[in-house]
Amino acid sequence: MSFSIAEAFAPATVANLGVGFDILGLALPAPGDIVVARRRTQPGLTITKITGDHGKLPLDPSKNTASVAAMKVLQLANRLEVGIELEIHKGLPLGSGLGSSAASAVAGAVATNALLGEPLTRQDLLEPALDGEALVAGRHPDNVGPCLFGGITLFTRADIGGLRTLPIPSDLHLALVTPKVEVTTAQARAVLPPTIPLRALVHQTGQVASLIDALYRGDVPALAQAMSSDHIVEPARKHLMPFFDEVRQFALQHGALSVTIGGAGPTLLAVCHRADDAKTVAQAMSDAYQQRGIANLSHHSQVSLQGAVVTNFQ
Repeated sequence: MSFSIAEAFAPATVANLGVGFDILGLALPAPGDIVVARRRTQPGLTITKITGDHGKLPLDPSKNTASVAAMKVLQLANRLEVGIELEIHKGLPLGSGLGSSAASAVAGAVATNALLGEPLTRQDLLEPALDGEALVAGRHPDNVGPCLFGGITLFTRADIGGLRTLPIPSDLHLALVTPKVEVTTAQARAVLPPTIPLRALVHQTGQVASLIDALYRGDVPALAQAMSSDHIVEPARKHLMPFFDEVRQFALQHGALSVTIGGAGPTLLAVCHRADDAKTVAQAMSDAYQQRGIANLSHHSQVSLQGAVVTNFQ
């Protein structure tokens, strides 16, 4: 069975979790992107509308993450004769460190697959979503993975065979703040060191192992410590985040166990042990930016077990 219209929601994600550069990520309940896919009589794929992007995203289907992912779904499903119109509604700010490009790609893939009657499995959709995000962020699954599958994901390689779904401590609470300063993935990658000393590599791999061990033991303080022990990426990138050290210190003083850069930034992610602490820390980080004249968005949540979902079809 196929449909005339299908709509999908894909949630925000946070990549890296401090030390897990390009391999770790988690899903949030909200916000997220919505893609609506509609049948049209002529074969091919077009984008008819984009909202929430302030006119920054391309309508050219060869240059948009959602449409590239959708086209790959048509190819894998052997349905290139189908004509599709896409509407993209951005609930995620661009360059925010919340997986904006991944969310559009995932929502595009999921909506198109639903329109066709879901000939592809959720696992099959990883490749189309990676193809879409590769346009702007490179081919790595740290955002696409949790956006598509939910929870906390580890990818040992950038294909479905590398997927590992990790346990989520029940008392893990998150506070996030996103200052209204755009940091593109290209900017954030450009400042990374071209070589890494052996001692730094050994330290980093040890902290990744500690992070995964903490998740399996449900030890939130140990998780927070591991996440805040990045000696490679964070030192190179933190100057891109306004008042990073000051805001982190403010969060720690108000109950955060640790604070790391969310993905490429500028979102900051604080780990907390209780919901009340996460609420307090989110407000504290927001206040810290407000006091420095920087508008921001903040919220608190737990990790979402659910990734992208089909929200409507007919």
